[in-house]
Amino acid sequence: MSIVLVGISHHQAPVELRERAALDRTRAGELAHALAGGQGEAVCLSTCNRTELYLADESGDAAEGKAEAALLALESELGPALYRLRDEEAALHLFRVAAGLDSMIPGEGEILGQVRIAHEAGATGRSQTAIGESPASVSSAAAALAEQVFGDLEGRSVLVVGAGKVGELAIKNLVSRGATISSVANRTGQRAEELTQRFGGEALALDRIEEELVRADVMLSSTSAPGWILTRKQVEHALPARKGRPLFLIDLAVPRDLDPAIHELEGCYLYDIDDLEAVVAETLAGRRREAERAETIVAEEADRFRAWQASLDVVPAITSLRARAEQIRDAELRRAKLNDAERRAAESVTAAVLNKLLHLPTIRMKQAAAAADGVIYADAVRHLFGLEDER
Repeated sequence: MSIVLVGISHHQAPVELRERAALDRTRAGELAHALAGGQGEAVCLSTCNRTELYLADESGDAAEGKAEAALLALESELGPALYRLRDEEAALHLFRVAAGLDSMIPGEGEILGQVRIAHEAGATGRSQTAIGESPASVSSAAAALAEQVFGDLEGRSVLVVGAGKVGELAIKNLVSRGATISSVANRTGQRAEELTQRFGGEALALDRIEEELVRADVMLSSTSAPGWILTRKQVEHALPARKGRPLFLIDLAVPRDLDPAIHELEGCYLYDIDDLEAVVAETLAGRRREAERAETIVAEEADRFRAWQASLDVVPAITSLRARAEQIRDAELRRAKLNDAERRAAESVTAAVLNKLLHLPTIRMKQAAAAADGVIYADAVRHLFGLEDER
């Protein structure tokens, strides 16, 4: 069984490319099940930073071909940005992703939950370092960027569009830095009401965003809408009433929510998720040492995975050998004419002899499993003891 990974991420693909391959939870689950078919396993991990397909299949080449075709079907221009990993390298990559080591902000905590959700939706965490102790999400980075722009967020009015997990985290980070939530707009009013009851502000319908722009200092958007929720023309209409006050806009959505042309307007400063990398760079110094510790842990787990995967070729041979030995022992005991007491004694003695005889070969085969010649050991045992038909 091979494990195959094909995907794109923020390392090679800009947001305008990633957004074309972004999938919501439902579509990601449907794609995973389609790729798994009846026999294989598949998981689709799609976040603002990456879309990755993980497949477990008997044919690594076939699985890689299916995954690549599925991603290119989402967006034909993904080809140059695709990366492909297998087995130990794929497992190591997934461990690093889940630990937040491959994120735009190393150590961010949201990705572990996203990996878990992807696994649950597909066809099929414990923290050991302090890497996640300082601000570690795009939401916190967005709040830090807003503070840099204004110098102080005390009393600044914020319009939040999107009341999902990212929006909620953004609100928490902005409020913690002194900002005032003026309104929360969302497709479903109930969720917006819940957040405004906790953090203040007014719950808005999405069609009232343009009028709210007149009051806001900051607009932060993180919806799952398929197209622009705010265009350049809409912002242009709101500018005269703002009387020259600057408007800071942060787009955390993939696909993006805000028309990039907004940035061309006088006094409008629009940042998308890729722009946050500059903010992230300033937070890296305090995380590098912890990241090194985390990388060590991830490497150890990857080694354990490699040893386990290699043992899959050896364990069946060990099981077959022990089963054959037990079969022979049982047959010989049944042929012997023994009374009950003699039979119990003979069973005890022969079981002990069998276990001692097979103990060292079993240990040696398990040790060999982690080496390149593990399969050769397993095949030799099958041949020597006539176990070929039991594979």
